Amino acid sequence: MSEPHLTEADVRRLLDPTQLSAAIESAFRDRYPSVLIPQRTQTQLPQGIFLTMSCYDRISNVLGMKLVLVREQARNQDQHRTDDSAREGRIQATYLLLDPETAQPRLTIAANYLTDLRTAATSAVATKFLARPEAFALGIFGTGRLARAHLAVLPLVRNFQRVFVCGRNPARSAEFVHRVSTEFPRLTITAADARTCAAQSDVLCTCTSASAPLFDGRDLRPVTHLNLVGAFRPETREVDTHTIQRSRVVVDTHSAAASEMGELLIPLKEGAIAPDHVAADLHQLVSGKKQGRRSPEEITVFKSVGCALEDLVAAELLLSAHPVQKV
Repeated sequence: MSEPHLTEADVRRLLDPTQLSAAIESAFRDRYPSVLIPQRTQTQLPQGIFLTMSCYDRISNVLGMKLVLVREQARNQDQHRTDDSAREGRIQATYLLLDPETAQPRLTIAANYLTDLRTAATSAVATKFLARPEAFALGIFGTGRLARAHLAVLPLVRNFQRVFVCGRNPARSAEFVHRVSTEFPRLTITAADARTCAAQSDVLCTCTSASAPLFDGRDLRPVTHLNLVGAFRPETREVDTHTIQRSRVVVDTHSAAASEMGELLIPLKEGAIAPDHVAADLHQLVSGKKQGRRSPEEITVFKSVGCALEDLVAAELLLSAHPVQKV
C-alpha cells in the first residue's frame, strides 16, 4: 500500500494560518535547540535550482525533508505575465514526512502552498516581536503566491488598515490589487511605486524573485520593520547595503546568514558591515535571549531564506489533521 498523500487542495483546507504561526513560534522558542538542520543543498540543473531541506527533532523523533525546484527558465519566459501562473510554474515543492527508523515516507505532501504559508507565518512571528505595536500600513513588494500569503497572514499580528503593493510593473500591481481587494475587503489596498511603498509602510515585506535591490534604502522611515524573504542565494538581494547598515538585523538561522543571504554577504564583502552585524536569530529573539527592537525609531530587518524546521512543523500539523491510518 502506498503512503498517504495530501494534495495542494488538502493543504489549503487543513493548514490554518493562526495555528501554524503559533506552532512556528513555539518551535523556534522551545524545540530549536533539539533539532538537527543540515545546511540545505543547492544543485544547479538545466531548468533551475534543486533544493533539499531536511530536519530531525531528536526529542520527538520526527524526521522530514522538502524537495524544491526553482525554475529559472519559467521566470524568464513569464516575466511579462500579470497573473500568478508565472510563480505557480516557477516553484514546485514536495514534502516527505519520514519514519525515522526506516526512512520510509509516512506522508507525502504537495508543498507549494505549505511553503508560501509557512514563510508568511514565520514573517508574522518576526513581525510580532520586531514591529511597532501601532504599525498601520503594510507594504508588499511582489504580486505572486508569496505576496498573497503575506497579505493574508501579516494582519494576524498587527492591525493593518492600509496596504501598498509594488509589482514588477504597474499593470501587474493593478491586476493583483484588483484580485486581492475582493478577498480582503477590510483592508484598503492600493498599487504604489517603489519609493511610495518603501517610504509609507510601517511593515514592509519583499516577496520577489529580484536579484538586485528593489528600492533606495534612504527612502525608509526610521520606524520601519522589514521582512526580506525572496532572495535565497549569496549573490542576490532585495534591499541595498544602506538598508542593512541602518537596520538591526535578525535572521532565521545564523548558518544561513553565513552562507546564503546576499543581503548580508554582499555588504560584508564590501566592508560596509562587520561580521557581528546580525543581532540575533529567530530562536534567540522569541526565547528572549537577545533583544529585538530597542526603540520606536529603530529600523528592524528579519531576513529569511527558509528553515527546514518551519516545514516540519507544518507537516506535523497536517499529519494531526489528517492522521495516517495504521494497516
